[in-house]
Amino acid sequence: MVSEDSPLLASITHEAIYDRFAPDQKKWIVFLVSFAGLLPMFVSATFVPSIPQIAKDLDSTHAVVSLTVSLSILASAIGALVWAAYSSFFLQMDADTFGCSGGIPLGAGVIGDIYKLEERGTAIGVFFGATLLGFAVAPFLGGAAAQYWSWRNLHYSLAVWGLLELLLIYLWFPETSHPGTLGIDKLNRRRWIHITWVNPLSSLWLLRSPNLFAVMLASTLVLITDYVLLVPLAYTIGVRYGIVNEAIIGACFLPNGLGNFIGAPVAGRLSDVIVRRWRKHRKGVWFPEDRLRATWIGGLVMIPLSIGSSGLITTYVGGSVGLCLNLLCLFTNGMGVDFVFNPIGSYNVDVARSRSAETTAASAAIRSLILSAATAVVIPSIEHIGVAWTNIIAAVLAIIGQGLIFLTIHYGDRMRASVDVGFSTTENS
Repeated sequence: MVSEDSPLLASITHEAIYDRFAPDQKKWIVFLVSFAGLLPMFVSATFVPSIPQIAKDLDSTHAVVSLTVSLSILASAIGALVWAAYSSFFLQMDADTFGCSGGIPLGAGVIGDIYKLEERGTAIGVFFGATLLGFAVAPFLGGAAAQYWSWRNLHYSLAVWGLLELLLIYLWFPETSHPGTLGIDKLNRRRWIHITWVNPLSSLWLLRSPNLFAVMLASTLVLITDYVLLVPLAYTIGVRYGIVNEAIIGACFLPNGLGNFIGAPVAGRLSDVIVRRWRKHRKGVWFPEDRLRATWIGGLVMIPLSIGSSGLITTYVGGSVGLCLNLLCLFTNGMGVDFVFNPIGSYNVDVARSRSAETTAASAAIRSLILSAATAVVIPSIEHIGVAWTNIIAAVLAIIGQGLIFLTIHYGDRMRASVDVGFSTTENS
């Protein structure tokens, strides 16, 4: 139990365990997990600008083909749960070499293993920034492939990438988990080949914590704005401004991806600065929820204004002026989402470091379920009530998410005390 009198991680001491890897080794590890996390982003992002061509090739509709995006999100959620659960029992290296869906949760867990608390936000920011590079580049490549090559051949190429990733991680990725923390370390008898059933749904039980559930829901409501802007982009901006070339449609995704790429490391560093500043303000006392204060500018300003403005601009402003303003909104939204998403990701690692991969995966799984449902209704919503009202609804949802973060910041200690899921302590943070 924790309270104002006995705050979680009140005293942060230097732990030699974080010095197991030299700075250059840590950078190499971050590169490897970023490479692993980039692939799932690439897979989903290359698909979206190809929707019109795929619908044409398969003699289907945009709305039906968009359902595959929802199924992809759902599949990645299930895969992430499986790999995260097994990473807490076996070596994280072993789990990360199978399938690309575990790249994000396992990558966050690895960074939590090798970086100290006040360095973690910056490192996770670099990780998210590198993985979100897929959102900047993949849509353009996907659109260009659909227009000038073949969307099928592009996905064959991604399969080859996955095999290369598997080989690279298997050969050069060191085990980063802290000694004695894995489930297999606690077995009395171990075989050379040890097969153990680990319930992949067990991670979801972590979300009974009000803290973890609140920030998960907040990040989901924020991320919905990204999908509302991007999934129907060919149907909204493409149709409104007469863009029929898939490569050009894909290029319209670049500002959002660039905003993600720039915003993630900036938000990560900002969250570390805020943690240090508030700890100093309290004369050394540290509360995990301090990191969430870094979300204000993104959640209250950048996201609502960008998505709301985009809907109104698409509806009422035509020509090159309307297109340029929409691209600016896409860039701002990309940055804003990371100003919320990154501090929340770092917060999850801070409060449950020993199970950070599972916490991240559980949050991602429920978030993906909600996003898969939300994605499926985006285009029908635009068809029935228009792009402006659809975007305004998404903006309101993002503000509600920020309200959840506000409550978590101010009542986080009581929320943690109400349901303890094994939060980090001074000794194991």
